[in-house]
Amino acid sequence: MTDTARITDHKISARLLALADLEPLLTDSWRLQLSADAQTRIKKCRAYLDRKIRESSVPLYGINTGFGSLYNKHIPADQLEKLQDNLVKSHACGTGPEVPREIVRIMLFLKIQSLAYGYSGVQLSTVERLIDFFNARLAPRIYEMGSLGASGDLAPLAHLSLPLIGEGELQNEKGQWQPSRQVLKKFGWEPLHFQAKEGLALLNGTQFMSAYGVYCTWHAQRLLAFANRIGALSLDCFDGRLDAFDERVQNIRPQPGQKKVAAEVRQWLKGSSLIAQAKKHVQDPYSFRCIPQVHGASSDAIDYVTGVFLNEINGVSDNPNIFPAEDDIISAGNFHGQPLALALDFLSIALAELGSISERRTYQLISGARDLPHYLVANPGINSGMMIPQYTAASLVSQNKQLATPASVDSIVSSNGQEDHVSMGANAATKCYRVVQNLYSILAIELMTASQALEFRRPMKSSPRLEAWVNTFRQVVPFMEKDRLLHDDMVKAEAFLKAND
Repeated sequence: MTDTARITDHKISARLLALADLEPLLTDSWRLQLSADAQTRIKKCRAYLDRKIRESSVPLYGINTGFGSLYNKHIPADQLEKLQDNLVKSHACGTGPEVPREIVRIMLFLKIQSLAYGYSGVQLSTVERLIDFFNARLAPRIYEMGSLGASGDLAPLAHLSLPLIGEGELQNEKGQWQPSRQVLKKFGWEPLHFQAKEGLALLNGTQFMSAYGVYCTWHAQRLLAFANRIGALSLDCFDGRLDAFDERVQNIRPQPGQKKVAAEVRQWLKGSSLIAQAKKHVQDPYSFRCIPQVHGASSDAIDYVTGVFLNEINGVSDNPNIFPAEDDIISAGNFHGQPLALALDFLSIALAELGSISERRTYQLISGARDLPHYLVANPGINSGMMIPQYTAASLVSQNKQLATPASVDSIVSSNGQEDHVSMGANAATKCYRVVQNLYSILAIELMTASQALEFRRPMKSSPRLEAWVNTFRQVVPFMEKDRLLHDDMVKAEAFLKAND
């Protein structure tokens, strides 16, 4: 449950959002309200659309026509509201696992933000009801499968929209599910009556893909920072060399991520007696020596993906687009998820690589090399020590490689050939989410392993910053004198990473 003392007000406006702005959203500590400007934009666009429908006999896609391949079917004026109601019900065809609550909450916010730009033609009351759901900490029941990532995330967004008309189910902050109609009655809310175009505005859009993208991108930034910190600790405990992190080396190959990672590792190791001691070996394995190059490439990829998603959440992705100032309504393709599909695939690859190189460092630390005991336990044989956590890391790394296979290279025809190229961005999104979760586990295992190895380097010490961090970690996962149930340690280590910076 969210700590109500931490809840802050956030005004929905046209101000550009940065990734850092979204942290309260990701920690579920926002209460939303519309700015005066956003209210004006929404009402102005709706008034223009109502006037256009009254005064024009021109076919307007999805407003007075059918949808998809039924675009040539004219809908009488007295059926326009029914058309939108039917659209939401008929498109709620999701299946598979339920979308995690944290993703649903981001979807709600992003749909509100997109509609508030004033190019979608919805009623003010519709946006306000979505805000009511958000502020009451309610989450509609949505399913992972059903979106092709092309005409918007149709099925997931239909499930998001069902409670507006008293259909579907809502979950409260305690995790309890109730039929939406019962929840509406509890709060004194009447089911909405959609007007022309509203169902389409709600269902067209990339908020399913974007919500996963925002979540994965924000966590990717954290995971990269952890990978650099834990990698520095592993390098130190492996009795590695700092030469490969020298600033001069990075300057003659001007890749920005590489330079940033090398500098970060140098800072983490500043003051370490271990890294400063004389070395017997002239170079380290790639998993240590090439941290700047490998982590750096992932860093650059994460920065690119961050830019793609910031562009998306600061834009409008439904269809048709309404331009009251220019007296125009344009049917186009802003709902197509191709930019997001490619970015999500790229992010999965970048994060999978961070896991791959992490597991190799874990393996090196337990291998008995450089005067460390086999499996980092004092009496190997009777004790298996850190043997099997490496197996687990290897299985997760292998799964991430499979999940990193691009979804965006696929396409399939739908809507009787009208929608003949789709992005598969929704599949890219759910795969990337799993890669993120796996990477937390992989890095947690490396942290357990490196912290264990550090004790076998005593009395020498790592840097003051890393020693302090390991001491904090040791309050959660103590040193292993002999074999114990390591699953519990792994769970605690992963929770430590997710809860701490």
